[in-house]
Amino acid sequence: MESGPGRESLDRELVERVQRGDSSAFDVLVRKYQHRVVGLIGRYVHDWSECQDVAQEVFMRAYRALGNFRGDAQFSTWLHRIAVNTAKNHLVAQNRRPPTDDIDVMDAEQFDHSYRLRDTDTPEHELLRQEIESTVMAAVNRLPEELREAITLREVEGLSYDEIAERMGCPIGTVRSRIFRAREAIDAQLKPLLDPERDAGARERQR
Repeated sequence: MESGPGRESLDRELVERVQRGDSSAFDVLVRKYQHRVVGLIGRYVHDWSECQDVAQEVFMRAYRALGNFRGDAQFSTWLHRIAVNTAKNHLVAQNRRPPTDDIDVMDAEQFDHSYRLRDTDTPEHELLRQEIESTVMAAVNRLPEELREAITLREVEGLSYDEIAERMGCPIGTVRSRIFRAREAIDAQLKPLLDPERDAGARERQR
C-alpha cells in the first residue's frame, strides 16, 4: 500500500467522489482497506465468521457517516476509530469484555505494512489468493440453494439478517442457521489452504 501524502491525497479524492454520489469510489476504498480492517478486528474478535460480520458493519457505518467526514483526520485514522469502536461494541453486545487498551493507529499501520511486506508482495501469495477465491466460489456453488442464497445475500449484497429473512420469507433464526452452515462448509474447504503447516512446508521447499 502506498504511504504518505500520495495515499492521503488519493483517499481524499475518493472520499470527495463518494460524497458527490459516486458509490463506486467507496468500493475502491473498501478494497484498499479491507485487509487492514479485518486484521485489526481480528485482534479483538477471534472468530473468523464474526470478524467478517464486524468488518462488514464497519464499512456500512463508514459509508453512512462519510457525508459528515470533513478531513480533520486522515481517512485511514477515521476508519481505524470506527473499526475499533465497532469491534468493542460487538463484544459488549455479546456480553464479552472488550480489551481495556485500544490498538493504536500507528501500531495498526505498522502491522498492516509488515504484513503486506512479508506476505502480499510475493508471487506465492498472489497464487494463494487466487486459489482461495476459486475455492470459495466452488464451495458456494456446491451449497444447497437455500444456503447459497442466504450467504450470497449476506456477503455479496450486504443485507442485514432482518432483510434476508424478509427476502427469503423465513424467520431470522433460520437465516442465522443457514449462514452459519454455509460458512462452516466454506471454512472446511479453506482450512487446508490456510493451514500454517502447509505454509511452512511451502517455505521450506523454496529454500
